[in-house]
Amino acid sequence: MSCRIFIFIYLFTLGAFAAQRPNIILVMADDQGWGDTGYNEHPFVKTPNLDEMSRQGLRFDRFYAAAPVCSPTRGSVLTGRNPNRIKILDHGHYMRPQEETLAEALKRGGYVTGHFGKWHIGSVQKESPVCPGNSGFDEWISAPNYFDIDPYLSDKGIARQYKGESSALVVDWTLNFIKKHADGDKPMFAVVWFAAPHSPHKSLLPEKNMYKGKKGRGYFQEITALDRAFGRLRAGLRKHGIRDNTLLWYCSDNGGLMKESSGGRNKKGSIYEGGLRVPAIIEWPAKIKPAVSALPSFTSDMLPTLLEVAGVKRENAYPLDGVSLLPVMYGRAQKRTKGMGFWRQDVMGQSTFSDKIVKEMMKAQAAGRSPAIPERLKKDIEEFPQHSLSKLPGHAAWLQWPWKLHKIQRKGVEVFELYNLEEDSMEAKDLSASQPERLSKMKAMILQWQQSVVNSLNGKDYK
Repeated sequence: MSCRIFIFIYLFTLGAFAAQRPNIILVMADDQGWGDTGYNEHPFVKTPNLDEMSRQGLRFDRFYAAAPVCSPTRGSVLTGRNPNRIKILDHGHYMRPQEETLAEALKRGGYVTGHFGKWHIGSVQKESPVCPGNSGFDEWISAPNYFDIDPYLSDKGIARQYKGESSALVVDWTLNFIKKHADGDKPMFAVVWFAAPHSPHKSLLPEKNMYKGKKGRGYFQEITALDRAFGRLRAGLRKHGIRDNTLLWYCSDNGGLMKESSGGRNKKGSIYEGGLRVPAIIEWPAKIKPAVSALPSFTSDMLPTLLEVAGVKRENAYPLDGVSLLPVMYGRAQKRTKGMGFWRQDVMGQSTFSDKIVKEMMKAQAAGRSPAIPERLKKDIEEFPQHSLSKLPGHAAWLQWPWKLHKIQRKGVEVFELYNLEEDSMEAKDLSASQPERLSKMKAMILQWQQSVVNSLNGKDYK
C-alpha cells in the first residue's frame, strides 16, 4: 500500500470518527435541589421541559454534586477530581492551572468549545491562567459568580453589560454558538452554567402571581424561568438538526435552598444528603434509550464519562475520583464498585460580587489599564501550603452504597455516624454502634481517601 493511500485512508477514518462523535452540552443550575422539579413530584413548581427530558432521556435518581457549594462542584466537573485536590476548598476559590480540564482535553481532541454563564472557579480576565479562555474554551461569555437582570459579564475578557434576564441570556449565547458551529467540521462542546435559582431571586416571571403566597416564591419562579429557557435550548437542538447526536446533560451544582424538597437531610452547604443530592438527566437520542437509574453517581464522573464518549485520552495520570458512566448510559451497569468521597473542610469561602467586579474591569479597560484587576488574576493558586495527613478537619463522608459514613472533626474531637441510605434516606438513624465491623472497614476507606486528597492538595500530583 502506497504512503498516499495509507494517509488518505487514515484521514478518511479520522474524519468519519469525528463525524460520529456527539456534540456535548453540559447544563448546570445554581442551587436547585433534587426535589425542585415537577418530575420529582414537587407539590407546585412547574418544570415542563425538564419533565419531558426526564421521560425521554436517562434520569438519575441518586446523582450527587461533588460538594455542597458551587465553586468546588464546578471544579469537579472540569477535572473529574474531588475539588479539594485542586484547591477549590469552598466557594470563590480558584482551581489550579496545572489541571487539564475537560474543555482542554476535548479541544485537543478536535472539539470547538464554549462556556456561557457562571464561572466562579477563576478570574474572567483574559490574562488570568484560570480564566475560561486559558482553561480550554474557544468562546466564552462568563461571569465571576451569579447574576440576575441586565448583568455585567466578560466576553473573552472584554467587560460588557447585557440587557435581559439571566437564564434567557445564557441560552441566547449558547444558541448563537450552536448556530455558528452546527454545520462545521468539528463537534461542539458547550458548558452552560445558569445563575438561577441563586438568591437574591430578582428574575421574576411575567406571571406576577405565580406561586403567590408560597414559601420560596422567588426561588421557584427562577426555577420555572430557567426551565423555560432550557426548553428553548432543547428546541434549538432540533431546529439546527443536531438533537439526535447531541449528548445533553443537566444537573445542579449543590443541594437546594428548601429542606422540605432537598431529597434528604438538610440542604445546601451540608454533607448530608440534602446538601449533595441533585436532579440529573442525560439525553442522547441516537444512543440512549429512556430509562431511570438508581445507581449512585456524581459530578466527578462527568469527565471520565465524556472523554470515553469522545474517544479522548487524558494527558496526565492524576488520581481521578470519578468513573465512566458509559455502561450505565447503555443500560449495562447495575452496581457501582468505587466509593464516592465528599469533604468540606473548615475553610471560609471568598466573596465574589459579580457585577461589581465586571464593572471594575469595564472602568479599567476604558482607562486603558491592563490587567484590570491584578489581584484577581491568580489569587493564591501558586501557593502550596502543606496540610497534615493526620489532622483532617471538617466534615467528610464516604458513600459505599447503600452505606454512608460521616467523619466530623471539630476542634480536635472526631465523631463518626453511619447510615443505610436504602432504608434511611433521611439519615435519621445512626448505626455506627450496631455495625462495628462495617464501621471499622469504612473508617479505613475514608482515611485512605482523605490522605490521597491531601497529597493532591499539597501538590504531590504535579511532581
